Amino acid sequence: MRTTRLRRIGVNAAGVLVFLAAVFPVFWMVTTAFKPNTEIFSTTPQPFPSNPTLEHFDFVINGGIAEQSFWVYFRNSLLLALATVVVSSLLALLAATAVARFRFRFRTTFLIMLLVVQMVPCEALVIPLFLDLKQLDLLDTYAGLTLVYIGFAVPFAIWMLRGFVAAVPKELEEAAAIDGAGPFRTFFTVLLPLVAPGLVATSIFSFITAWNEFIFAFTFLNDQEKATLPMMMQFFFGRSGNAWGPIMAASTLLTIPVIVFFLAVQRKMVSGLTAGAVKG
Repeated sequence: MRTTRLRRIGVNAAGVLVFLAAVFPVFWMVTTAFKPNTEIFSTTPQPFPSNPTLEHFDFVINGGIAEQSFWVYFRNSLLLALATVVVSSLLALLAATAVARFRFRFRTTFLIMLLVVQMVPCEALVIPLFLDLKQLDLLDTYAGLTLVYIGFAVPFAIWMLRGFVAAVPKELEEAAAIDGAGPFRTFFTVLLPLVAPGLVATSIFSFITAWNEFIFAFTFLNDQEKATLPMMMQFFFGRSGNAWGPIMAASTLLTIPVIVFFLAVQRKMVSGLTAGAVKG
C-alpha cells in the first residue's frame, strides 16, 4: 500500500515537472511581451513585469518596422490555414474511409508510404518543391503554398482518421442501409458524426502546420503583400540586435488564433459525439 502511494506521488510529481517545463516558455513569452525594455534587458531576471506596458503590442500591430500592416499578415496566414484545414480534412477523411473499409491491392504499401513521407525532413524538400512549383507556374501564389501545406498535412491526417473510421462498427452502416439510407446519407449521418473527434484533432494539426510554417512561405513567396505572420517576425531580428519585446508580443499574438480555433472546434467535437450517439 505504501509502495503504491509512493509510486503514485512520484508519477504525479513527474507529471507536474513535465507540465511546468512545457508551460514555462509560454509563460516567459507572455510576461516578456508586457515588460518595458529596461526590464527585458535587466541583468536581474523578473518573472512578472513591474511596470506592465502595451508598447510592444502597439509597435507590432501598427506596423513597426514591418513593410505591411499586422492585419495584412494575419489575413494571409488565416486564409492559408483555413484552406489547408478544409481541403486536407476532406481528402484525409475520404482516404481514411477507403483504407479502413475496403480491401484493395497495395493497401499496405500505401500506408507504409504515408509513413515514409512523414519521415523525410521538410528542409530536404525545399529545393525539389521549389522546382516543381516553378515548372507549374505556382511560385509566389497562395495556391502553390497551400498545395505544399496540404501535402504535409494529409498523410498524418489519414493515419489518424483511419483508426477512428475502423473503430466505427460496420453494423451501424448496415442498419442505416436497411432503413433505406444511401451511401452518401450513411456517410454524412452515421460515419461523419462518429469520427468527429478524429476530424477535430487532424484539423488542429493542419491548422497549426499552416499557421506556424516559415521555411516554405519564406522560400516560395516573394511579394510582401502575400507574406504570412511568421515571415513578419523576421523584421524584428537584426545584425545589431533583436527587438525581444516586439518578438514576444508578435509570438503571443501568433498563439491566440490557434487557441481560439481549438476552442471553436472543441465545441463542434462535443456536438458531433452527441449527434452520433445511438439511442436505445
